[in-house]
Amino acid sequence: MITHIQGRLVEKNPTDVVIDCNGVGYFINISLHTFSELPSSENVKLFTHLLVREDAHILYGFSSVAEREIFRLLISVSGVGASIARTMLSSLAPEQVLDAISQNDIPTIQSVKGIGAKTAQRVVLDLKDKILKVYGLSSISAGASNTNKNEALSALETLGFVRKQSDKVVDAIVKENPQASVEMIIKQALKNL
Repeated sequence: MITHIQGRLVEKNPTDVVIDCNGVGYFINISLHTFSELPSSENVKLFTHLLVREDAHILYGFSSVAEREIFRLLISVSGVGASIARTMLSSLAPEQVLDAISQNDIPTIQSVKGIGAKTAQRVVLDLKDKILKVYGLSSISAGASNTNKNEALSALETLGFVRKQSDKVVDAIVKENPQASVEMIIKQALKNL
């Protein structure tokens, strides 16, 4: 599995990019949200998801790990393919998708092109518990847009810390310093855990 690609941005379009990584050009499908987050500099890093089908290997790229995880949750729902998940992340910001699912906001999900009433209901039904379990109620209502916080929490969880404990400590750090980088949050949290 290719987890991320870092290299020189050769071509940039609203739906895809080409990144030159040591002489190999990778064609990566992206959402409009990722397009807007891409830096204007030549060197970029995208977190990727490789979709393997009988007839193709398709690479999807995301500006943050959180957006990639939401994409993976969406494609796990029956009736939601990669193109619909990408369209959803292009129409709505990742935090809007999380909010809509956690608050049973079916009209918002249904507003995305290609998603009907039944699919919107299935998305909420299948993903609400997973999202509440992973992100917790407090982080959804207070600041799901803080990707640094989410990345720090994922890192702490990988290091073996319990999510609920980490969440409280990281919340306190983010309230004290909302602009803290991921590294800064992790270092402070490790001192307090």
